[in-house]
Amino acid sequence: MLDELIARNFKCLDDVRLPLKPLSVLAGLNGMGKSTVLQALLLLHQSHQVSADGSVHRLVLNGPLANIGTAGDALWEGAEQEQLALGVAVAGQQYVWEYAYQEGDDELRGLDGNPGTVPEGQGLFTDDFHYLRAERFGPKSSSPISSTAVKYRRQIGCDGEYAPFFLTTFGAEELPNEQLHHPSAASAQIRHELEAWLGEISPGTRIYTESHKKLDLVSLEFAVSSPLGETQHFRATNVGFGISYIMPIILAILAARSGTLILLENPEAHLHPRGQVKMGELLALATLGGVQILVETHSDHLLNGVRLAVHGGRLLPEQVGLFFFQREQTADTLSTVISRPEMDAAGRLSEWPDGFFDETEKVLRQLLLPPES
Repeated sequence: MLDELIARNFKCLDDVRLPLKPLSVLAGLNGMGKSTVLQALLLLHQSHQVSADGSVHRLVLNGPLANIGTAGDALWEGAEQEQLALGVAVAGQQYVWEYAYQEGDDELRGLDGNPGTVPEGQGLFTDDFHYLRAERFGPKSSSPISSTAVKYRRQIGCDGEYAPFFLTTFGAEELPNEQLHHPSAASAQIRHELEAWLGEISPGTRIYTESHKKLDLVSLEFAVSSPLGETQHFRATNVGFGISYIMPIILAILAARSGTLILLENPEAHLHPRGQVKMGELLALATLGGVQILVETHSDHLLNGVRLAVHGGRLLPEQVGLFFFQREQTADTLSTVISRPEMDAAGRLSEWPDGFFDETEKVLRQLLLPPES
């Protein structure tokens, strides 16, 4: 498990040491640096994937997980030295890779003395790593097949594009984390658990997949079960957008083994408030099975789901890290400032910085005022 993220002179992060928890919640207004934190980890994973010697000596700025652009785009504009550093701390040991900016060829070259190997025993540099970005696969009647990504690497795809094929391949497996067992699931199989958790969003959801190997496609259909029976099967394109959009995230969480690292962007998208609360609960429970999650969110409902898990005694408050991102303007540059509200055993927070999930309260205060004539 990652104990800390280290970033210096990377985009809007001038000098950040972020103490990571089993569940880290990144919040703040748009453009404050939340995605940059995730990108720091994505670049480390992406760079390791193409490395021939298992190091991260070459920083791969553009690849399947992240596209930063040029080396100049990656460098914080206020940097006194044209160098940036990315790293992590694991089990008390730091691994920090430093890169020098080469203006002539617009590259970032690893410095001598960088760690030659990466830490073992956690998901960042292994296939036990999942990233599901905000712009995911929407409702599609069919999805691609990839034996390499799914069967051999157990990947769902950063767009969630392999979720139907993953479900076809591993849906009969038992849930690896019994803490995530849903009381209404027909069995502990991943497929049945997925249907049960999706039922929190749309009650009675049933999932049907069928492989079409000659076309390298998997078809996806849904039905609704009730005491009166089950409906006909509907194409994913004819079912609510939220179900298809959230399915890959829930599947990634349910199938995650101990030691897995999951990065999520806006899992609340297209969900009604109750579904967002349940998503927060699911994220909290996943960490009890040894899974580490970083989630970027704009949802107070999702945060409340986490708070309810702590209030109910299912999660310790010290297992949750809350990070609120704001922007600081100086004479010459912009940089990110991160505050850290703490949660107690009752789910209460030590502080509510202005802009930290307080918009509902602000609006209610305005509504209590006499209407303008």
